[in-house]
Parts: sequence; structure tokens; C-alpha cells
Amino acid sequence: MTQSDGALIDLYLDMLAAERGAAANTLEAYRRDLEDFAASLAKRAGALAVADGEAIRRYLAGLTGRGFSAASVARRLSAIRQLYRFLYAEGLRKDDPAAAIEGPKRGRPLPKVLSVGHVDQLLTTAREGIDDAARPITERLRAARLNCLLEVLYATGLRVSELVALPASAARRDERMLIVRGKGNKERLVPLNDAAKRAMREYLALRTEAESRKGDKAKKDALKPSKWLFPSFGKSGHLTRQHFARDLKAIAAGAGLKPKQVSPHVLRHAFASHLLQNGADLRSVQTLLGHADISTTQIYTHVLEERLKSLVRDLHPLGER
Repeated sequence: MTQSDGALIDLYLDMLAAERGAAANTLEAYRRDLEDFAASLAKRAGALAVADGEAIRRYLAGLTGRGFSAASVARRLSAIRQLYRFLYAEGLRKDDPAAAIEGPKRGRPLPKVLSVGHVDQLLTTAREGIDDAARPITERLRAARLNCLLEVLYATGLRVSELVALPASAARRDERMLIVRGKGNKERLVPLNDAAKRAMREYLALRTEAESRKGDKAKKDALKPSKWLFPSFGKSGHLTRQHFARDLKAIAAGAGLKPKQVSPHVLRHAFASHLLQNGADLRSVQTLLGHADISTTQIYTHVLEERLKSLVRDLHPLGER
């Protein structure tokens, strides 16, 4: 008996979770992509179990017609390929209809990067009002939390999902390194600088001050001790990526920067690019970012190229001839 599209997708996602340790966000992304493909097949009375190569090509062409970028089309094709590779390996298909399909040609875009000056503007704006005792404690606490998020992100280059899910233990006074659990449930060590540790201490001190003050029950419940460094009322128990991204864009506007050019991921890029500009090697940056493959880190080679050009221009004895 042929299994339904939903059942086949569930089987594949269960394998990703169990055997590869795929994160919840990764599983959700794969589910969205594969369910969109299945819905497209259903419009022509097709199904995942019987779709052929032509059906896949038709779907990819339709994505382009819907305005999807080459990168997005390539991502959808990758999900489809992996699904059919799994179904073939498990004997749920006698063939792999996606094996011979080529993805769209695309150039690898350079990452958006903020200058050191722009990052400094963000950090300066985020600090405003934290020490103003005349402001309500809740406002000062929100400002301290955002400042802490920014300082830790720029100091470590964490993925935003790793940042918002940091445990409260990350703020120990004697902590010089963070143990981060990243993609594939892999752990890595990331150094903490003095600015990040100071921002953590200030944030936690304001939390303690807020907890000690009398207020309505809802406010006190929001400030109860938590296992998370950045707790919230949400399902996850900690601040969401979306909430942080919105706060970051508001700070960007206040700093005189274009909000659309600023995001948590852009600050991660800034961390890597600024390290390379100041002499770090690509392998070290790969380790700090938690990239499994050096090819992922190589998007920053343009930074190295510019630095090498400057070295030759400035230091070579015949450089100005």
C-alpha cells in the first residue's frame, strides 16, 4: 500500500531528528519546503511516491515563476533530493527521480557586513538609559537585556538561535569561555571578552534589582528565576529570534542606520569579517562560527583578499613602483 505524502515526509523528518540530530528549526524548514512540493503535485493528481523527474522540474520552474530567488529554488531542490535519496535507500521508491536534476546556477553573494564604526553606533545606542535611575526599572532592564544580547553576539559570533537559548549559567562571574550547543547538537567553545561579561553582569544586576521591588504579580512572575539567560513567557521559555530581530532593527533606526541592513545574522558576519581584517586565519574563524565545512567560511575570503592586497601595497619594498 502506497503511503501518503504526509506519512513519507514524517518518516524522513523522523530520520533527520533521530540519526542526524537536526534542530527543530531545521525540521520545520524542511517540512514547509516538502509540504509545498507535495501540494504542488496534488494539484495535478500526483504524489511523492509516484512523482517523476519531469514533475520535479515543473515544480522548480513554477517556483521561479512565483518570484523565488535562485538560492531559494536550490534550497527546495536540496530538500527534495534528500527526501528521495532517503525513500530510495529505505525501499519506499524503486528509483530516485531527483538524482539527475541540476539546480539553478547561482553566484555566491557576499555577506552584508557592518563596519566597526556602525557596530560601535549600535552598541552606544543600546547602552543609552541603562544607568538612568529616573527611568522605570522595567525600561532599564529591557535596555540592559538588548545591550547584553548585542555585546555577546558581537563578541562571539553566535547564531541567533544559539544566542537566545543561552543558559543562565553562561553568565557566571568566572566564565571565560561559553560552551555552545550548535547545529547537529555539536558543542564548541567560544571565548567571552570583557565587554560581553560586563554587559551580562549589568543585565543580571538589574534583574535582581527588579525582582526585589514590589509590583503586580504578572511583573514578578516575569522576573522569576529561570534556567535561561534571556527568559520569556513564550513556549520555548526564552526570548525568541523574532523578538530580538525586531528590537535590533529599532536600535538600528535609533543609531541612524537603515534597519533593513541590520539583523542578528549581519552582526555574526561582522564578527567574522572584523576578525579576519585584524589578522585571524580562516580555520580559527571556522571553529568560532561552528561551521562544519571550511567551504562555508570561505564566503569571507574577499576580506582576506583585500587584506593581502593592503599588505603587499603597504609592506612590499617595491610596492609603490
